[in-house]
Amino acid sequence: MKIVRRVLLGLLFVVALVVVLLVGSVAADYALGTGRIDRISNTTIPGMNGTPEVRAYIARPEGAGPFPVVIMIHEFFGLNESIVSKADGLAAEGYLVVAPDTFRGSTTSWIPRAIYQVITTKPEQVNADLDTVYAWLEAQQAVDSSRIAIVGFCYGGRTSLVYSLHNNKLAASVIFYGSPETDPAVLKNLPGPILGIYGGADQSIPVEEVTAFEMALTQAGVEHEITVYPDQPHAFVQDMVGIQSGGAQGQAWAQMLKFLDAHLNQTGAEQTGHSIAYLPGFDWQYYFMLAYEHAFGTASHMH
Repeated sequence: MKIVRRVLLGLLFVVALVVVLLVGSVAADYALGTGRIDRISNTTIPGMNGTPEVRAYIARPEGAGPFPVVIMIHEFFGLNESIVSKADGLAAEGYLVVAPDTFRGSTTSWIPRAIYQVITTKPEQVNADLDTVYAWLEAQQAVDSSRIAIVGFCYGGRTSLVYSLHNNKLAASVIFYGSPETDPAVLKNLPGPILGIYGGADQSIPVEEVTAFEMALTQAGVEHEITVYPDQPHAFVQDMVGIQSGGAQGQAWAQMLKFLDAHLNQTGAEQTGHSIAYLPGFDWQYYFMLAYEHAFGTASHMH
């Protein structure tokens, strides 16, 4: 029994040490990362009705507009250079792109802190900040407010789905490997068409779950286009350098451009959904697998 106790005490000590190191690393990364958002963002959107201001990176196309708009949501690392490059790339196609900081000043390249950012950021807070962004866009002369879509990557893909159920004015939604919803009763409230792009080798979102998402969208009567890119890991669409190199990244980006062109340029918005209070809880299994894949698997690291 003494040996068993010693082994158990040793295991507890190791677990406690790991927890302390992780907490310390998150705090250290926060201290070292002060000012990152200031360097990445180029706009401050005033808050409304007492809500805080929202920092954002805005990429503007040439010309006077009014332009179709894409709200681009970052992955769980936060607003960073990869999102900035994609915003610039999309603006070159004629879209005004707003990439807001949904973590209110926090961004990182350290996986433990990335997960901490998601855990400590409530979906209703994100929706409120995106409402601020949306209201600001509606007031801009360079914006065609009937042609606003949302695009998100990883955490941002899930956020795009959640916000699309909250804001029934959106014309279209693009989900890059975001954790899906499979309840048709929920999905029927989506306001516009959905494009979902996933990787066939994504360990955090099994292909079976993507198939269930697609079936649920069909049952809900929501116009959609769901594509699984074979052998691609989670977060396989990295930045414009990777996109311009071709392959699956370039194909997925081209698919998004075609989708946006069809639903923001060639046709008018036909929003049919209803705003609902959809605030899912934290998906521990998804983020555990996501952290595992980023740390030890084949996921693309977007730092």
